[in-house]
Amino acid sequence: MTDTPASMTYGQYLDLEKILSAQHPISDLHDEMLFIVIHQAKELWLKQTIHELKLSRDLVREDALIQVHKSLSRVSRIQAVMTLSWDVLATLTPTDYTSFRDVLGTSSGFQSAQFRQVEFLLGLKDLAHLRYQEEGSEAHGALHAALHQPSLWDEANAALARAGFDLPIHVLDRDWSQPYEPSPAVEEAWTEVYRDTAKWWTLYQLAEKLVDVDDAMATWRHKHVITVERIIGFKRGTGGTAGVPYLQSTLAKRAFPELWSLRTKV
Repeated sequence: MTDTPASMTYGQYLDLEKILSAQHPISDLHDEMLFIVIHQAKELWLKQTIHELKLSRDLVREDALIQVHKSLSRVSRIQAVMTLSWDVLATLTPTDYTSFRDVLGTSSGFQSAQFRQVEFLLGLKDLAHLRYQEEGSEAHGALHAALHQPSLWDEANAALARAGFDLPIHVLDRDWSQPYEPSPAVEEAWTEVYRDTAKWWTLYQLAEKLVDVDDAMATWRHKHVITVERIIGFKRGTGGTAGVPYLQSTLAKRAFPELWSLRTKV
């Protein structure tokens, strides 16, 4: 354990001098500060989410299916805070935002390496997102590692197999960098868990915790769409995306697809 100096202050411990001096508005317009702070705060929450998801993935790999509840619960609560923060950003009117939008250049939340890392950790893999990070950078390295490692959903399915369920080899041993394809065998196995919850209680609880996270992600995406439409309508995004139409296209994404499809069968 590292010894803490007796003179340690609150500001020193949190390194507040660096954090509070990291906001650098380019314009002299009042509302740009809000835009910067909101997005910096989101990146801090994403950092903590990654921290928790890595732990969750490791715990599931170790079959610590009770212990993983805490970290997954923390993730879904962080997601709720991030979703609420859209309400603060929504206090920007179209006029407010347009007045400083040009200073953003081609920067866009679409380029957030941490958000893509969260998606990769959950199981939503897309190699194309690596091109938005400078090769050799820390962000590129972290994203590349997450792309090529089993996701939380991969580990959950592996835990299912270790519990005695017969899953196909292409689910348990595959190219982890490729997008996950829903499997009828995986759906049937998780359906059995839901049909006999007393027998498979720990797996059942794990599944519901995963659905909490997926549900919260869908809610975050929906609020993102509404907020962007409220502020810029159907203008193109600063990073070259289609803006609202692109965001709308992401609403159907599910990290744990069989946990949703099985609900029709139970």
